[in-house]
Amino acid sequence: MPRRGIRGRGRGRAAALAPLSVWRMTSEQTPVVWPLIATSGLPPTGAQMGLDLLSGGAFYCDPVGWVTDDDIPVTNPNVVVFGKPGRGKSATVKAFALRMLAYGYRTLILGDTKDEYEPLCRALGVEPFVIGHGLPARVNPLAFGPLGHGWERLDTSEVRRREALVFARWLVLLRGLVASQSVPFGPVEETAVGEALRMLTGYRSGTTRLTEPTIPQLWQTLDEPPPELVRGCRYADRRHFLDATRTLRDALGSLVKGSLAGLFDDHTSIDVDWRAPIQSLSLSRLEPLGDQAVGIALTCLNSWGQAMREIADPGDLRIVVRDETWRQMRLGAEAMKSLDANLRLSRRDADVQILLAHKPSDMLTAGDATSQAVAIARDLLHLCDVKVLHGQDQAVGDELGSLLGLAPTAQRLVTGWAVAGKGRALWLVGDRAFKVQTVLTGPEVRLTYTNEALAAGGPT
Repeated sequence: MPRRGIRGRGRGRAAALAPLSVWRMTSEQTPVVWPLIATSGLPPTGAQMGLDLLSGGAFYCDPVGWVTDDDIPVTNPNVVVFGKPGRGKSATVKAFALRMLAYGYRTLILGDTKDEYEPLCRALGVEPFVIGHGLPARVNPLAFGPLGHGWERLDTSEVRRREALVFARWLVLLRGLVASQSVPFGPVEETAVGEALRMLTGYRSGTTRLTEPTIPQLWQTLDEPPPELVRGCRYADRRHFLDATRTLRDALGSLVKGSLAGLFDDHTSIDVDWRAPIQSLSLSRLEPLGDQAVGIALTCLNSWGQAMREIADPGDLRIVVRDETWRQMRLGAEAMKSLDANLRLSRRDADVQILLAHKPSDMLTAGDATSQAVAIARDLLHLCDVKVLHGQDQAVGDELGSLLGLAPTAQRLVTGWAVAGKGRALWLVGDRAFKVQTVLTGPEVRLTYTNEALAAGGPT
């Protein structure tokens, strides 16, 4: 073809340059001038999770980094992950934990109810701890944790501070365990338990080296109260004390002699290597005991895990995964307060708390619509500034709107687009929404495969 086109009538063509206007601007200004170009608005820090399909770029997850960045509307590093079974929520969490290893994060699985994290642990050279009847692993939910170290060398003000933290944590735990059996835990019960714990530890007598108590010891002390306990609780005599604390003692006795006997009623027998990349405590052997038993076990592990993290070394960054949290929530308002406290302390401890559930309404099964437990459950959703919404059925669309404030367009993404493929999720980072496809590597696919019971062998 000649430069000026083919010769002939009406067939000529002259080449001309298109009129262009050249502008220079930053990448933040470009979307304003040309709005069809989208940008994620998040810095490329943390774990690269996959593709942001709205901008076409990579999507990175860095909850702690988002909190420290004033330009991102995130005030806490807590993450809640929702999704119907098989939509890839556990694979997303496992990929995140693996990829954050490069940034110094370690992972703690507080209650693996289905042994989903065992392959990941073994791939990282860690054998998970298994808690169940007939097994040697024991966890004492009344453990001191690091706060009990070097007590005899502390000054008076530090002793008072640590004492307040330890006994407050124990009271939150015991209030939840007792209330889970529909037994009230008011000022009378709190006074009796507090005095008994101070006697058992030796704190009341001024001992410089405190003794770690256990739940059976607490129950035995309340069931056979010494005279100083009766006087400390301001009762006229031993019979008056026993009559006033009868339901409390029965509730604690059922924990010692009930379905969880031998699991949380002795000193901790496991030696956790906190420098390992991951640690997991398996509760799968408790599944036959029912939801309440698993929920009580999760509550005990929750208190124990909090104790282990109360004094963390500088730079000790941790991802704490809490699966099946709805079982703990069903124990009532008091059991939920322990979980609520952990989420509120995540900024102080530099922990990324990850909660997994099937759908938002699972958290509202703790009680009646107007109960305190449901009010706390709603607050828990607001304590997680990062929400990952995997595929859901159409019936869940309305609760996504009412509980999470999702617009109809976002609801359709969760109930439509996200259902059509594994790993698809709508990420809510503060008030920003991102349409993300999680991308797994070959080894990650094998480590996150959870359908062994449904198919012979793993993925090809």
